[in-house]
Amino acid sequence: MRQKVFAGHAVRRLREKFNLKQTELAARLQVSPSYINQIESNQRPLTAPVLIAISRAFGVDITTFGAEDLDRIVADLRESAADPMFRDLDLGLQDMKAVANLSPAFAHAFLRMHVALRRTAEWRASLDDMLTAGGDGADEAKLIPYEEVRDYFHYIDNYVDDLDRAAEELAERLGVLAGSDPAGVFAEHLSRVRGVRVEVGAADPGAPLSALDARTKRLVLSGALSPQARAFRLAATIAQLEQADLVEGQLARAAFRSPTAREIARLALFNYVAGALILPYSRFRALARERRHDLDRLVLETGASLEQVCHRLSTLQRPGARGVPFYFAKVDRAGNITKRHSATRFQFARHGGACPVWNVHQAFEAGGQTLVQIGEMPDGVRYLCLARAITVPTLRYGQAPRAYALGLGCEVSFADDMIYADGLDLKAAPAARLGVSCRICPRRDCDLRAFPPLDRDIRTDPAVRGVIPFEIL
Repeated sequence: MRQKVFAGHAVRRLREKFNLKQTELAARLQVSPSYINQIESNQRPLTAPVLIAISRAFGVDITTFGAEDLDRIVADLRESAADPMFRDLDLGLQDMKAVANLSPAFAHAFLRMHVALRRTAEWRASLDDMLTAGGDGADEAKLIPYEEVRDYFHYIDNYVDDLDRAAEELAERLGVLAGSDPAGVFAEHLSRVRGVRVEVGAADPGAPLSALDARTKRLVLSGALSPQARAFRLAATIAQLEQADLVEGQLARAAFRSPTAREIARLALFNYVAGALILPYSRFRALARERRHDLDRLVLETGASLEQVCHRLSTLQRPGARGVPFYFAKVDRAGNITKRHSATRFQFARHGGACPVWNVHQAFEAGGQTLVQIGEMPDGVRYLCLARAITVPTLRYGQAPRAYALGLGCEVSFADDMIYADGLDLKAAPAARLGVSCRICPRRDCDLRAFPPLDRDIRTDPAVRGVIPFEIL
């Protein structure tokens, strides 16, 4: 059953926009002034006749009076209220609903301030990491271009609106995610619209994965590419040929500090468009919700790779149509995080290895199974953490296989949207005590700690030897 629509703030703003008193609005809608007063104070819901009367009288879209946006504000407020700094204030659900209903602008201001506070904490954590590298501080304070681009995507929640919408519009025209073969569709589009001839070369280990000759309009793809990777390279070529202006506008607004960072970001934005073409936003978001984010089902039904699906899930943050906020990471066997994106408060280590308690490290020995872990970060926020290992096939004898672990997770408040939470007692189950990295982790009793924290003194006792050879004071 659809919930009642309480939208007093929207009615009040509409009335103030047209400089009307409550009595004047009541006359236009043919209701009593007392009824308008009760609606604006959220004592009574909007009925269908009143919504239709508003639409006719003012020419507005009645869907703007729905409860979805308010529900989203309340969910965001609940996330922010989980911050340990608010723990003693006992912020209840009804308090948050009242704020969201009566003054959503104030709620947005509060959320914006909390995001700023969160980013300040992340900046402090990154500063701690940089200090461990030594040097005079001046050069260390300058992020390398690759890291600068990573930060850029992190702070925009890994979502680029104009590129995503442009890709979705093209994908809809081409019928992507509607039972079609994306690689064939993209190749036909390149030939018909751009005059580009697509050829598949030999599976030569030394050849590039794709090579576009702009003069002859010839695109050669490596025969070693999987069907999913072939579709991605075709989509990236379409992005390069058709979305260059939008990408350049995005780069200008980003104002990267070096030409190298700008070039890295340009490539990343073309790849972003490719991912959005293969898995168009609205269709993929709806499918993910319907399948409760079952990764195997999503891979099977879209034809995309597991990495493409996980990466795309981390980008579904379109205002007004947000998906579940995920973090996504790709980790190699040495513990290096080669990809990291997060629409959550989950933080990744910038330097050195990630937390050894995190289940991505166990994924390499799990035989391709999806590992499920409830993890708690030092700030008290709990996450449903998924991890699975993937292997890139070798191209010749003697070549070392490339193995990676993919990590995908969301806060446990979104557990109802996740098939992986079924059967878990989220309240009683013990949580793995995660950290960002040992250098900035405040936990004093972790048996897997590799280094002492930067901001704490330690003490050693030759007469007493524990699992960790020092005591954190």
